[in-house]
Parts: sequence; structure tokens; C-alpha cells
Amino acid sequence: MTRALVTGGAGFIGSHLVDELVAGGHEVVVLDALSPSVHPMPPDHLNPGARYVVGDVRDRDDLDRVVPDVEVVAHLAAKVGLEAGIGDATAYVEHNDLGTATLLETLARHEFRGRLVLASSMVVYGEGRYRCALHGVVAPETRRDSDLAAGRFEPPCPRCGEVLVPEDVTEDAPLDPRNLYAATKVHQEHLVAVWARLTGASAIALRYHNVYGPRMPADTPYAGVASLFASRLREGLAPLVFEDGGQRRDFVHVTDVAHATALALLAAPDNSGAMNVASGAPCTIGEVAAALSRAWSNGTIVPLVTGRYRLGDVRHLVASALRAEERMGFRPMVTLADGMRDLQALGAT
Repeated sequence: MTRALVTGGAGFIGSHLVDELVAGGHEVVVLDALSPSVHPMPPDHLNPGARYVVGDVRDRDDLDRVVPDVEVVAHLAAKVGLEAGIGDATAYVEHNDLGTATLLETLARHEFRGRLVLASSMVVYGEGRYRCALHGVVAPETRRDSDLAAGRFEPPCPRCGEVLVPEDVTEDAPLDPRNLYAATKVHQEHLVAVWARLTGASAIALRYHNVYGPRMPADTPYAGVASLFASRLREGLAPLVFEDGGQRRDFVHVTDVAHATALALLAAPDNSGAMNVASGAPCTIGEVAAALSRAWSNGTIVPLVTGRYRLGDVRHLVASALRAEERMGFRPMVTLADGMRDLQALGAT
């Protein structure tokens, strides 16, 4: 039995991780602020086999209540999603960077030398990996508002202007954060890596791709696209697909993500660094909207492609999950079709 701390353990991914750890016979303590913006009502999915402490990772006193004697830590507490604008900068930095720094200071003060797993994100890669037929692998520039407004969604080669072919991103790809949330995730990874080197502890950053499934947040500005689609369908409305629906992503079920996180917590001590957590079966946003619509309405509701866009969104971002398989034995089990049917059966709750 391992004594585990899960920050943000009442949330979407965190609660599934807690369930998996408790089912595996581990002793689990959860620190969660239960912020009203995330939990407008007290969550009804808290696991009776875990101990819950209401507190904030930015508060040293709260951390001192949960850090002593833990052997592994999963740090999932964060402010997530694409921000509304630069006015959100302080909130993202406080919750993500300051919160992580305070947690690391507290762990060091308590002489923690175990494994820490950071919930990172695919957004650290920016626009992903692309290949030009003439110039090989290139890094496209940030997409311009004028191009997006004109319906030119595919990023061109920065050298010749030709359309690029997207490829799978591996963990050694350059980091290129293109919004505030992404920038804080990169900084979290750097903070954790420095802390591990200075203390001799072990750290893994899991770069989650598009996570969906039961308990995912709904009806908030920061909800995932699958959640937004499900919310529309629940009201009998067509999902609204941005751009032309051709954006490629990797959607991975939350139970697979929780399993990968548990594997990382308990992996061999020589495992460290970053790992992608993905399904390995990428699809387009339009295909996700169509699959969910079929599961929800038996095809009577058809997604609406709007042509709208958000500055800061990337066009294609899919990953290789080979490293997580080789190092931890992680293999995703839930297909997109099965996951979408589960969402419909559960009412996307």
C-alpha cells in the first residue's frame, strides 16, 4: 500500500485517479479548494475511501496538513482552459505557477523524496509538428487573424508558404506555448524538473491530450470541446463546430488518463521527464461532433460548422504515446465511439 496525495482530487481527472488508487488498496488524501467556479454544488462523486481536506495549494498551512508522510504526489490542482484574454494572466500564474512553487517548497521542507506526477498538457507544444514537402520539419508561425477570418485555417510553411502536413508530436519536440494557460504549464514543468534535481526526488510530467468522459466540466468558458458539444445536444441543439471542423486532436478517455497517472505514480524510480498521454487514434473536431451527435440523437441532429475561430487555438495537435507504453506499459482501452456512447448514456454528467 502506498500513501498518495492528490491535489485537485475532487475534480474531473483527479476524482477518477482517486477512484483508481482507492480501488488498488492505496491510502489517499485529497487536497482540493472546491472552488465555486469549478464546483458550484458540492460534488457527489467523492470517494468514501479517501480523506478529503478542503484547502488551497497556494496556502502553506493547508499543505502542511496533507504533505507529512505521503510517499507519492499527483499534482492536478490548476486553473485550466483557454483564457479570455491577458486580463486572466494573474489568475493563471497564481493558481498554476505560484501553487506549484508553494507545493514544491513544502515538499522540500518536509524532506519528501518520493515520486511527483505533474498534470501537464499537450498545449505546451503550441501548433504541433508539421512537415513541408520541400523544407522538411518546420515550425509554423502563429496563425493570423486575417487568414482565419478569410477561412485559411491551415498553417503555411514559414519559408515557402505551401500547405504543411501534420505529424505526431513526440516528447522531445520544442515547447512553444501560445496562450497563457500553455505558458503556465511549461513553467510548471520547469519548476518541477528543477525541484527534482535539487532534492533528489523523482518527477514525471504527463502531457494529457484532449480528455473527455464522465464528470467533465460543462457550461463554462473553459470546458473541453466534447463537453460543450454534449451540453448543446442535451438541450436538443446542434453542436457548434469552429473553423471548418478539420482540426485534428487526440481524444483520450478520462479513465485511461487516470490509469496512466496511477502508473506514473507507481513506476520504477528511474522513470522521469515528460510523457504524452493520448489514445493514439487522432480524429478531427468535426468527427467528434458527428460521433457524439450520432450517439445522442441517432443522427437526427447534425453538427453545425460555423467557420468561427478563437485566436490562440492551434490547428492540429496529435501525439505519439509510445514513450508511455514503453516506460510504463500504458495502453489506452476506451475507443472514441465507446466513449461517446458512454457520455450519452450518462447524460454527459
